[in-house]
Amino acid sequence: MKKITKPAAKTPAPASKVEKPTKVVAKKAEVPPAAPVKKTPAVAKATKAKVAKPAVVAAPPVELVSPAPKAAKAPQVVKTVAAAPQVEVKAEVKPAAVTTLVAAVDVGFGNVLTLRGEGAGLSWETGLALECTAGDRWTVTLPAGDAPVVCKFLINDSVWSVGENFTVAAGSSVVLTPVF
Repeated sequence: MKKITKPAAKTPAPASKVEKPTKVVAKKAEVPPAAPVKKTPAVAKATKAKVAKPAVVAAPPVELVSPAPKAAKAPQVVKTVAAAPQVEVKAEVKPAAVTTLVAAVDVGFGNVLTLRGEGAGLSWETGLALECTAGDRWTVTLPAGDAPVVCKFLINDSVWSVGENFTVAAGSSVVLTPVF
């Protein structure tokens, strides 16, 4: 057997109370007078006049943007140049006088030709090496002095050339042929 149940009777929901919004009233700040004021008819009239309520002014919107950095200006440097006095120098440059000696001789592969003598910085005790400019050409350039150059050639600064010493005028260029 089936049992039939009846739904329970609906009871109305209690009505909720609607609350009124409360008003928030700010109190005026009381400012004590700086000094007692003697009431004169003009002052009494001014105190009875309507007191103006402070106006509400909307503040401009605040932007949180940092200001752009200012470009630093480089300091200006002012250079002053004193005018140099113009001096005209006329100097005659003479070409350096040199004495050039060229020896036309083949001394063999691996050997060196040297020169000993007097004048133009030469010495009889120590030989001055010549530069090999070709297979059978050896050259040396000496500063020209007042006296002529007297000299003799040596192979490897040990084997003397045969014959008399060579004499060359200062400032000249000659080709000599020593014999060994």
